[in-house]
Parts: sequence; C-alpha cells; structure tokens
Amino acid sequence: MAALSKRANGMTGRYLYALVPGGQSRSYGCLGINGGNVYTIAERNVAAVVSDVPNQKVRPERRHFAAHQAVLRKLVQDDGAVLPMSFGVISSGPKGVRQILSRNHKVVTQQLLRVSGKVEMGLRVTWDVPNIFEYLVNTHLELRTARDRLLRTDRIPTQDEKIEIGRLFESTLNSDRDLYADKVEETLAPRCDEVKRNKCRDELEVMNLACLVKREAVNQFEAGVFEAARLFDDNFAFDYNGPWAPHNFVEIDINL
Repeated sequence: MAALSKRANGMTGRYLYALVPGGQSRSYGCLGINGGNVYTIAERNVAAVVSDVPNQKVRPERRHFAAHQAVLRKLVQDDGAVLPMSFGVISSGPKGVRQILSRNHKVVTQQLLRVSGKVEMGLRVTWDVPNIFEYLVNTHLELRTARDRLLRTDRIPTQDEKIEIGRLFESTLNSDRDLYADKVEETLAPRCDEVKRNKCRDELEVMNLACLVKREAVNQFEAGVFEAARLFDDNFAFDYNGPWAPHNFVEIDINL
C-alpha cells in the first residue's frame, strides 16, 4: 500500500485516500473524514482523491477508519483503477498534492496500469477443529510418536524436550499450510492475475490469500473458491470477501 509520512504544516491539510487515473476534476460527496467533501486534485493524467482536514493529524479512531474505507469502497464501485493510501496520510494544500503527483508520476502511472480493471478479493481458510495440536497429532505419525514418547516416560519432561515438541508442531503446522495453500492456489490461479500469501494471524488459520482479480472474473473467482473447498473435508472452513481496493498489490515508495 502506498505510504507517506509528510504532514500538513498549516491548519488545513489535504487528507489523501487514494490515487486514481484521469486529469479531470471529480467530486464524490461528503463521505470523508469528519463528513468532508471528497474530491480530486489532478496533475496531468493522474489525480489524488482528497478531502480537507482542519488539523495536522487525524486520530486513528473508528469513525475515521470507517470514513477512509467508505471512500475506498465508493472508488471501487465506480469501476476505476485505485491505488489506496495508508490511513492518516496528509499533505499541505493543492500545490503540495500536485507536487507529489508530479514527482511520482512515472511510478503512479505504472501502478495504475497494473491494477486497471482489477479488484482485490480475499480468501481466508481456517481449521475448524477444537484443538489444533491434537488434530495435527492425530493426522501426523511423526508428531504423534514424539508426543507419545514424551508422555510415556515416568519422569517429568524437560524444558528442552517440550521445546522440541513445540518446534516439531510448528514445523508440521507450517508444512501443512504450504501444502494446502499450494492446492488452493492451483485451483484459483487461472482465475487470478496475482495471488499473495499474507501471514497467518493465529494457529487455526491455514492461509490468508489476497487475490488480484479482473472485475469481470469475480464470479469465476467465487466459483473457484467453492471448487477448492470441495478438495477439503469438514475440518476446514472457507471464507472469501471483497471486492476491495487492491491494498496488497500497491507497491509505491512515494518520493516527497
């Protein structure tokens, strides 16, 4: 996701939501932070989607996050290419925004071309089991043998032995994740332009995929999710979401 660290020096700044193609002025209504009017500031054939903010910093409050996301949803619904900005990016007045667009014109146009006509879809797969350790013990002989060997002794296991079991569990967990992610990606690949594996957030998460999908192929992507789910038993739960602005596929180091 594109990121900036610059803050407005005056009392009024321009909060940046996204970068979009097009040199014409556009207005999206009062969807922004604090109910501000959202509009574009253009430079040549690219534009920043902004709203006016009265302070130098926008606090990370729920209502502000909600406004940020509402603007991005509106941009995605309008069927245009969108490069979403990180939350909290503020520049100075229109001149400052145009300078940013001018300095970064080449990379911005390249990234807009990359995501043109595409949206991000997410897929999260989790183990639907009461205890992931016991599940892996029951499905992997090596882990089960090591666990049983530890429990069969008449003495209390040492800390090193517990650590070793933990390492074996972690290795088995990650190996299974890679195996299952490969299987799902093989099914989804023909329906996606790009697939990115995000870090799993907890032990029960098998995979957290971000998929860059052509707008006209969203229905095919959804069909692919159901096709992939049929390859797994009831110990797995599939949850897909989107379409979103392509947060995971925007890689811009903005030059201030």
